[in-house]
Amino acid sequence: MQLDELRSLLLSERETGRLLAIPRNIFETTDQDLASLLDDVYGTEDPFSDRIRVLVERVSSVRETLHDLFILRSQKILTLARTQEEGQYIDRDELKRMLPEEKEMFDAIVLAIGHARCRLIPPAVSRAGMPRAAAEQEAERCAGISATEEKAVAEISLSRVLSDMEPFMGVDGRIYHLRHEDIVTLPSRNAEVLCDRNIILTLKPSSFP
Repeated sequence: MQLDELRSLLLSERETGRLLAIPRNIFETTDQDLASLLDDVYGTEDPFSDRIRVLVERVSSVRETLHDLFILRSQKILTLARTQEEGQYIDRDELKRMLPEEKEMFDAIVLAIGHARCRLIPPAVSRAGMPRAAAEQEAERCAGISATEEKAVAEISLSRVLSDMEPFMGVDGRIYHLRHEDIVTLPSRNAEVLCDRNIILTLKPSSFP
């Protein structure tokens, strides 16, 4: 995506309190464009030429714009997650506008908030003064969160990290900081995505003596 298009998209996202529909592959294609620009920068014989200066400034602008877009959308997703966890109405169309990775982040945040709420405010406390139906629903919700967490813990993969990457939130709500040659356990859903991108290598029990 061209820098002007990216900036226009960021401006539109800033002008509304709702998530906008953005190209599904925007981060991937922009990353490819950056790689192409960097190839030009590193392949030049004169690193101090005006052309290289312009290219370096362009790379910096694209990275900054893409980062701002990610932060802005993440803030909106956090607000939606808090609203969802509190049982309030959210526009389902906004869920459809999330990228797959953003939807995973949304689900993980909702789960993490619910887990913290159930641990810090036990159902016995939160049910005080509630109508019976609401109290039973609250207890069932906390029980469901616990069951979901137990399932998530069971679905993990042992992996070797092939390259450094930026910190990210897993589907289990944890923040992962991966560095080259780390051996880590990751939620299987995250491991599958990273393995497809050749960022990690999933290890099997047979890999060990």
